[in-house]
Amino acid sequence: MSAFLLIASVLLSRAAGNDELFGDFYSALILLNVIGISLLALMSAFQIWRLIGQFRAKVLGSRLTLRFVGTFAVLALIPLAVVYYFAVQFLSRGIDSWFDVQIEQALDDALLLGRSSLESIKLDVVDQLRDDADKIQRAESNFEVFQLLDELRQANDFEEMSLHSMSGEILASSSRDSISLIPDVPDERVIRQLRQGKVYSEIEPIAGGGLQLRVAIRIAGRQVGDIDRVLQVLDPLPLRYSRLGESVESASAEYEKLQYLRRPLTFSFVLTLSLVTLMTLLIALLIAIYLARRLVAPLRDLAEGTQAVAQGDYGKQLPVTSGDELGVLVSSFNRMTQEISSAQTAVRNSQFEAEKQSAYLETVLAHLSSGVMSFDNNRQLRTHNAAAERILHTLLGTFVESSIAEMIKALPAAEPLLNMIDQGISDDVSEWQKEISINSPLGQQTLVCSGTKLSGTETESGCVVVFDDATALIKAQRDAAWGEVARRLAHEIKNPLTPIQLSAERIRRRYLDKIEKDDREILDRATRTIAQQVESMKSMVNAFSDYAQPVISRPRRLDINTLIRDITELHVAHLTRIRFLFDLADDLPQIMTDPAGIRQVLNNLIINASDALGDKGGELKLSTRIDHAKDNLLVLELQDNGPGFPAKLLDRIFEPYVTTKTSGSGLGLPISRRIIEENGGTMRATNLPKGGAVVIIHLPVAQSQGASTDDRQGKRE
Repeated sequence: MSAFLLIASVLLSRAAGNDELFGDFYSALILLNVIGISLLALMSAFQIWRLIGQFRAKVLGSRLTLRFVGTFAVLALIPLAVVYYFAVQFLSRGIDSWFDVQIEQALDDALLLGRSSLESIKLDVVDQLRDDADKIQRAESNFEVFQLLDELRQANDFEEMSLHSMSGEILASSSRDSISLIPDVPDERVIRQLRQGKVYSEIEPIAGGGLQLRVAIRIAGRQVGDIDRVLQVLDPLPLRYSRLGESVESASAEYEKLQYLRRPLTFSFVLTLSLVTLMTLLIALLIAIYLARRLVAPLRDLAEGTQAVAQGDYGKQLPVTSGDELGVLVSSFNRMTQEISSAQTAVRNSQFEAEKQSAYLETVLAHLSSGVMSFDNNRQLRTHNAAAERILHTLLGTFVESSIAEMIKALPAAEPLLNMIDQGISDDVSEWQKEISINSPLGQQTLVCSGTKLSGTETESGCVVVFDDATALIKAQRDAAWGEVARRLAHEIKNPLTPIQLSAERIRRRYLDKIEKDDREILDRATRTIAQQVESMKSMVNAFSDYAQPVISRPRRLDINTLIRDITELHVAHLTRIRFLFDLADDLPQIMTDPAGIRQVLNNLIINASDALGDKGGELKLSTRIDHAKDNLLVLELQDNGPGFPAKLLDRIFEPYVTTKTSGSGLGLPISRRIIEENGGTMRATNLPKGGAVVIIHLPVAQSQGASTDDRQGKRE
């Protein structure tokens, strides 16, 4: 396309300087160039529209390509505009210089001079011809006319001299050329001018080349009735005059022609220059777009490669298309991505190993029965395991990156443990081990804790704490110790009780009737007291014996609501000062437990509540429900409105020999708790905020429902 337009522009410039081509091909070449430039403009507009579309779509490299195109276009436009401006000025002034006033005046003067010279010659011939006409008019005969005509021609050195009638008839002639017999007859134009009374004198071209002077004059008749005649002279001008005249005429005609074509010529040259300039600008724009894309292509590839690397594609390799600086840059990028890919592979392998170690460690921590927590140097929780949440009865995931102070505010029950950890971080010791007690929702817990400081950077340092819930172990040890104590007490106390009782009864039978009345009453009262105390001691020994013996559980399916109603019916008759309230949930699942043990627990708790309420009486509320939040355990609560448990004994209320009764053994609640635990449940006691005490029992439900009910089984027990 560009080569075709260049050829068309060359032809157009040649046609503008050639008259023949200008008239024949100029319009067609103009149209051809306009069509070509229009196609170039459409191509340029399409490319620019495409660039703008890519820029709006934020295609990578479009902004830089557009900037390069703009820069190249400006660099091409400024010199083209300057050259175009001065070229137009040069053309206008150059063409104007062709039409200088002095040249035009010189041509006019030369033309006027030639015409003046010819007019002078014509006037001389006319004057001479008039004299000759007078002579011919005075001639008497035709012979004299012929003779005079020939003499006059030779005397004046005319080419031809002839006499004609007004109608064009030849009357007489004389010619230098002896071969020419017929003279040139004046035409109608000559005759018409002569009839108007004028003399005809004109310079005419000769058929063979050159110029001749034709002069004709009318000769009136001498007498009335004579015809008028025409005297005509033909005299060729010198060849030098002809050539000079033709040269002047030709130059003048050419100058007038140029003068006429002055504006069209200027317009054609300016138009040609404008089309060539516009074509050059469009070609430069297309070349700029091509070069910009070629320059931006490696940069775009680099940008895409950089984005790929940023997105994690470290194996990205770019094609090296040149050996210049951009090629060196692309090669450096390829080497960089190779090194990054190798480093990433090494990092990934290291990370994989670290993740394996971390997963292994997490698996170990998750399956540890001991609670584990780690804190950084800023006393913020970093990691923990499930056992820690289970022991502390809370979700520690919400406290990750929380400080110890924030955890104390949210977990007041764990304050002793958190204070110990805070102190361990502050102390200048690498390891520590302590035993602490905390108050959990299930009661007091004893934790055995050990801590180790971590060394490292400021963010990696801190400590790791491992703790175990030793409550069950300590309780088992305490129960075992108390069981041993109870067994020994029962053994040591039970042996002398029977002899004491028998001795008191023997003394009573032997001496009661033999002594005086006053002494008899004293003896009777003393022996009775001994017998009563011995019976009381036997009851205590039996309680010791029961506590020391293991609980034998015979679990059966049981409807807890039916059992509660059966037991309370036995107490309602003689515990008239107590008002029993029931909140028993409907459709409760059956539980798998020992009916005799549960009956003993309920009887013991009702009696304890009755003793706590005293003579004033009160309310005892029994309620059952299902706790869906705790593995669907059945919950049994006994709640009174008495004075509640003493605060100082609340944490030890289930320990043996802890009691508020003056005559109690302190073994009822421990035995009840042992029965519940042997049946897979839990039992805890607490005080109500509004007053009174509540004992909460959790029992597991049966795995499947049986067809029989345990209401009848409970009754048989």
